[in-house]
Formats: sequence, C-alpha cells, structure tokens
Amino acid sequence: MGTIKNFEDLKIWNLARELINQIYSDFKDYKDYVFMNQITSAAILIMNNISEGSGRNSNPEFRKFLSYSKGSAAEVRNMYYIAEDLSYVSSDIAELRRQKCQRIIKGTASMISYLKFSR
Repeated sequence: MGTIKNFEDLKIWNLARELINQIYSDFKDYKDYVFMNQITSAAILIMNNISEGSGRNSNPEFRKFLSYSKGSAAEVRNMYYIAEDLSYVSSDIAELRRQKCQRIIKGTASMISYLKFSR
C-alpha cells in the first residue's frame, strides 16, 4: 500500500471529496432541508473521519475512525435509494453515487485490514 504521509494522499479520502461535491450538485435546487442535512452531514463525516483518524497516534485509533467513515458511506449509499424513490435524482445518478459509496466502503475496509497487520 505504500507510505501515506497525508490524508490527502488516500484514494478513499479523494473519492469522499468527489462524492460530497457531487451531492451538493445533485441536490442544490431541493428545499428538503431535513434530507439535505442528513446526506451532507453523513458525506462530510466520511471525509472528516478519514482525516481525523489519520492524525491519530496509533493504527487502532485510525481503524476506529475508518470504521466510522465506512458506516457514513453506507448511510449515504442508503440515502441515494431514498433520493431515487422520491425522484430527487434519476436512477442512473443514484446508481453511480451508490457505486462510488461502495468503492469508498471497500477501500476503507481494505485500509482497515492493512492497518491491522502493519506496525
């Protein structure tokens, strides 16, 4: 996996950054503030937990924050089913965003496994 010096170097953090920008773009014209607050908060937590965990002093702490990030990505993935059902976004957009969430989830799981066995 190589040496990571900054959270900005992590593919999962960059995917999360892309996702939050896409979310703001997808829902910029919607007035459902409860929905918007929930999905944006969850997406922001993906990025924040990756960055915060990387700044911790141990791999177990980093893994804990990555686990939180993984959970937030699953929440955003779920929210896109709701968005699709409410016709806030097309089925195609919803599926693309769920796929990105799944890549973040898988990447986060891989990073957690890697950290379990590294010093």
